[in-house]
Amino acid sequence: MTGVVVVTGYGELAEVYEWLISDVKLTPAEFAASFDDVLTLLPPNAHVLDCSCGTGQLAVGLAGLGMQVVATDASAAMVRRTAELAGEHGASVRTVRADWEELPGHFDDATFDMVFCVGNSLHHAVGAKGRVAALESMSRLLRPGGRLVLTSRTWELVRARGSRLDISDRLVRRNGRDAVVVYRWDIAPNWEDEHHIEIAVAQLDAAGPVSVRSELLSCWPYRYDELEAELRRVGLRTEMSTFNPEAENYLVVASKV
Repeated sequence: MTGVVVVTGYGELAEVYEWLISDVKLTPAEFAASFDDVLTLLPPNAHVLDCSCGTGQLAVGLAGLGMQVVATDASAAMVRRTAELAGEHGASVRTVRADWEELPGHFDDATFDMVFCVGNSLHHAVGAKGRVAALESMSRLLRPGGRLVLTSRTWELVRARGSRLDISDRLVRRNGRDAVVVYRWDIAPNWEDEHHIEIAVAQLDAAGPVSVRSELLSCWPYRYDELEAELRRVGLRTEMSTFNPEAENYLVVASKV
């Protein structure tokens, strides 16, 4: 493809992650405001962990509300971008590179009032065993009565649609530049099999070549009832759920028993 530069790797996709965030959650304040209902459950000066922080919009937004915030991610590039965003906003956010199973090695049990695992990230845990291990780590870090806030794709709907190519029907504008976002779904035959999502962000620049950054992600889907059972298994009780088998995404709030 003449005039197209292709760059792959999670670190590269982290550099253009803002094209994957919806317009209504683009700023830290807007991202945090999308969780207003659950934030009312927190005490003053709450200790909060964002354990899938991405580029830091939620973590920085929560810090702006006066919370004591720690942001972690398995990607060093994402953690770096979170630290940079915190610096730009003058926000106090502690950043740590750690995957979910490493979290207990960085923090004492019962440290946090709320743990966020958002951005459709839990499906990157390897199978049911990896997912339960991740949830167990999050549960350990919650104080009694503390809450896990989790968002997820509705995998029942994703699998029903099968393997496919999804190309956005409009340009996404960020920082004065436009991009097209493409998702390629590779849906395996069985629920327990490894699935793949390839995400590509094609940035359009009238003064130069199209620049494409892409990443092939592995994921292990789960049914909603499986997630409910796994939350109970690690000592969490579902308080609120927006699960709808016809909706694209849902939110679950579960409290530490």
